[in-house]
Amino acid sequence: MSTVNAAPRGGIDLGGTKIQAVVVDAAQAVLGQARQPTPTTGGPEDVAAAMASAMAEAASHAGVETDALAGVGVGSPGDVDSARGTVSSARNLPGWEGEFGLGAALQEALGTRAYLGNDVQVATDAEAVLGAGRPYRSLLGVFWGTGVGGGIVLDGRPWTGRGTAGEIGHVVVRIGGERCGCGRLGCMEAYAGRASMERRARERHAAGEHTDLFKIMEERGRTRLMSGVWSRALKRGDRLATALIDDAIEALGAGVASTQNVLDVEAVIIGGGLGVRLGQSYADRILQAMLPHLFDDAHPPAMHVAALGDLGGAIGAALLAQAAPERPV
Repeated sequence: MSTVNAAPRGGIDLGGTKIQAVVVDAAQAVLGQARQPTPTTGGPEDVAAAMASAMAEAASHAGVETDALAGVGVGSPGDVDSARGTVSSARNLPGWEGEFGLGAALQEALGTRAYLGNDVQVATDAEAVLGAGRPYRSLLGVFWGTGVGGGIVLDGRPWTGRGTAGEIGHVVVRIGGERCGCGRLGCMEAYAGRASMERRARERHAAGEHTDLFKIMEERGRTRLMSGVWSRALKRGDRLATALIDDAIEALGAGVASTQNVLDVEAVIIGGGLGVRLGQSYADRILQAMLPHLFDDAHPPAMHVAALGDLGGAIGAALLAQAAPERPV
């Protein structure tokens, strides 16, 4: 291994509510990490600045400068063009409808090369290489958080199609159903994405339905219904939170089963903020919700919670820079 490639690498997981950055060594051990909130106003330039700030903080904890990193990998939502270093239509991020040169912006800010990939695919790749997916040659990653994203590994290799494969959140689970953040009707994400669940919770609460969700949110010093808020509400037996989570599980069951009917993978890995927070018992509930929709219900896939937890996306992003500097931007 060359001296450059033996240098630490950075990884950034860009999410709808948080930016998670890590610095890892050649063995993928985390040397430093940082987390910052994703901006809720501004545009792509503001998001890129926050990402660079998080990466600089993680590098500082690791005792290195960002320009000494072998490279920085980025897992981003939206339509990612890894060859051109651009991201477009990242609709869960502020003002990000068009195309933005995220790779170039980060390279200028950090002084090292940036390597872009889809956020959920890189997290799925990390689970396949280092986490719960290691025993399997084929798997589907389902990351349940602000939205619902998917990643696919077939015969031991990532499958990205023409660039947007794995958009499982936009499998239609109800014809003419709820409007999704993507603008279409009946998507799984319209029922299971945390942003959509929060919108529905606010509407029902405003209409007079009781819930402790927003009380818990304020107690925790949050401005949005984060995964921890939902978890606490469920533990209190909150009826609205329970009903919305039940709707989400029903939608996940139908959408993931439909995807399984096409791919027939060995395992499904449930990750994301809600998936990891709620744990294996809820992953098992998703599997039970899948069974009525599975063509081969006698041989369902194995179901696991992502083993790498909240750092999985950032560690997976760092894998993108593993072969730096030879990989193209």
